[in-house]
Amino acid sequence: MRNTTFRVVASLACLSLALAACQKPAAPEAAGPKLPTEIGAGEGALSIVSWEGYAQDDWVKPFEAASGCKVTRKYAGSSDEMVALMRQNDGQYDVVSASGDATLRLIAGKNVLPVNTALIADYPNFTESLQSPNFNTVDGVHYGITYEWGPNTLLYNTKAVKTAPTSWAAIYDPQYKGKVTVPDNAIQIADAALYLSKTKPELGITDPYELNATQMDAVVALLKTQKPLIKKYWALASDEISLFANGDAVIGAAWPYQTNTLKANKPPVPVEDTIPSEGATGWADTWMISAKSAHQNCAYKWINWVSTPAVQAQQAIYFGETPVNKLACAEMDKQGGPGTCKQYHGDAPAEYFNQIHFWKTPQTQCGNGQDTCLDYAEWQKRWLEVKG
Repeated sequence: MRNTTFRVVASLACLSLALAACQKPAAPEAAGPKLPTEIGAGEGALSIVSWEGYAQDDWVKPFEAASGCKVTRKYAGSSDEMVALMRQNDGQYDVVSASGDATLRLIAGKNVLPVNTALIADYPNFTESLQSPNFNTVDGVHYGITYEWGPNTLLYNTKAVKTAPTSWAAIYDPQYKGKVTVPDNAIQIADAALYLSKTKPELGITDPYELNATQMDAVVALLKTQKPLIKKYWALASDEISLFANGDAVIGAAWPYQTNTLKANKPPVPVEDTIPSEGATGWADTWMISAKSAHQNCAYKWINWVSTPAVQAQQAIYFGETPVNKLACAEMDKQGGPGTCKQYHGDAPAEYFNQIHFWKTPQTQCGNGQDTCLDYAEWQKRWLEVKG
């Protein structure tokens, strides 16, 4: 359940100390590109490109007060939009909360800067597997700091969908014609590929982000049968929230954020979500600094701020996702009440983590050593084909 009552005052002293600590010089990384060795005085401004709900006043306002960096923000509806904004960026955007299907594109395009992890006070407290993941760390060089992560869930209206669904088959079921909604995003192809990997094993899909031409044809065929069922392909999370709140959609692919927001609505919308039997795709987002940022000190201050246990807990509770900072678990129980950390899988075992297939940028190189897979440009073309 979304909780908007935070212990902000109690956290400010700790967070301010974290920022102050980062003003001290830190040792540069041994090899690789030249990196900053300290965080200087803030430049007074920071422009953020993020997912909706990632730059809320609950933690932005205290950050502004502590850092002197005035925040402006722009919410993006898709990873493609984030990549476009950062590539067209002439200095108006400083940081971006990029997901795994965007990070490697931004790195390859030299749109983001390498980051000195020694300047991030809480970096040693991050989940080990997300300290240097392959979607934001290349050849040992970090191009961002992993933030939070979570699954793509199956959302449904409990009054309209009488039997709780247990399979992604529900969003391809004709009985919900005109009442289905899924993201307007080429990476949605991976969700269909994951479903087919379990229901049609003869296709040989072992990784939903590594598809050859034959496998892609099968996925596109499935998505084309789904298209007549779709009420709307949603771009912003708020779009899907409106669809469910108005009764225009009763089932679809979502994030925990939509579930939390709908349940907190007045009156509450009767919804639940689940991870179906086939598993789920998911995201792990990264804060990255624009190569053209004029406010790099404020950018480092921001990344430090949102990496602290208190803010990670705030973000996790608000959005319904899982913090990367392991110390945030205790903070979640303080802010949201006992059991909150477990509710949002902050203390989940590796088995839970391993069932989620995290977004990554499709490339021609397949995991089996072959180069017969389709890259993201082809995924974009096929998604447009699905939508007609």
